[in-house]
Formats: sequence, structure tokens, C-alpha cells
Amino acid sequence: MGSDHYFTADPASAENLRTIPVTLAGRELEVTTAGGVFSPDRLDAGTAVLFANMPPLPPSGDFLDLGSGWGPISITMALASPHATIWAVDVNERALDLVRRNSEVLGLTNIRAVTPDAVPEDIAFRTIRSNPPIRVGKSVLHDMLQKWIPRLDERSDAYLVVQRNLGSDSLQRWLDATFDEGYSISRAATAKGFRVLKVRRHGNPPTEPIDLI
Repeated sequence: MGSDHYFTADPASAENLRTIPVTLAGRELEVTTAGGVFSPDRLDAGTAVLFANMPPLPPSGDFLDLGSGWGPISITMALASPHATIWAVDVNERALDLVRRNSEVLGLTNIRAVTPDAVPEDIAFRTIRSNPPIRVGKSVLHDMLQKWIPRLDERSDAYLVVQRNLGSDSLQRWLDATFDEGYSISRAATAKGFRVLKVRRHGNPPTEPIDLI
């Protein structure tokens, strides 16, 4: 990709469109990916760990996929909760175009693939599910999380998957120190070199989510 990164807004590298088979929300699908986006050749291991270790989605509401890439998390949420509105947010315009392309082919009308500044300010998210772009650096990553986590609705959760050797434990400590009032931070799972971190925004009075059997 040369000097391009998957968090480049407008990749200059060749698009090199390709079709890959994936299993999302229990369905065998074919999706289009491209060069200049994150994990264009397969479902990445971190997202697979997230899928294996996250609870069922709410049936409706606004959901956030932060750092959507070509759209595996957004597609999964849209299939699992067809009455929800999925906000697929990325700075990479090529990635957003792929999300739109895949949504259209799969007949998913509840995905909004947009840049961060296009999300209406009054939306509160019933859940955030994300494989965040760790390689943007701590400062940029922290700014992103400080922008989006406070937009969780009351009594709602964010699930973030982070590779252990890329700083999952230090990120958990930062989250715990930063979101100390009205939130709780926990480690939901550890698998295959990844942590799944859970951020709970409490209501008033604080409550824990009801486990769905």
C-alpha cells in the first residue's frame, strides 16, 4: 500500500477489488473488499474473537460500528437486528464505499455508512461494537473514544476488541481512569491473543444489563 494506511481518508493505492467468502451472523456470504482498507482478504482474527464473545444485540435502536472497514461488524449487526439503524463510521472513503456496495448487494437498508462528522449529534447509541484502529496511535485513538463512548445511551454497552500485544491492557487502564463517573470497564473475554473490553454506561440508579438466554 506504499504510504497508505487503512485509516487514510483517501487511499492512493490501487483499488484492486476482490470478492471473498465470509460467514456473518450465521450466514455464508460473498462480499466485496479492496486494497487500502483493513484486512481485505479475510475476516480478521480480532473481529472473529469479538463475534464469538459478545452478547446478543438489542432488537432496535441506533448502533455504532466505529472503524467499519469494509463492513463485517455493520453487516453482522444489520442482519441480526433488522429493526436497528447501523452507523458504519470510518474516515476511509474507500471503506465506506465498500460498506455501501455490500449493503446494497445484500439488501440491507438499515446501514448508514458515513464519515464521523456526518453522524447527527443528537443520536445516542444502544450499543457500540468495534475493532478500533489501534495503529492510529494512542493520542488519536483516545480522542476517538472520548468522542464516541459518551454517546452511549444510558444502560448501554460498548464492546471493543484489542490485540494484547498492541496495548489492550494499557487501553483498559486508560478507559477505567477516563470514564470513572457513571461507567464501568471490564474484560469480557480473552482469546487468541485478543481482549474484548466492555464499557458499560450506567443509568440512574446504576444497573447491570439483563442477560439474554
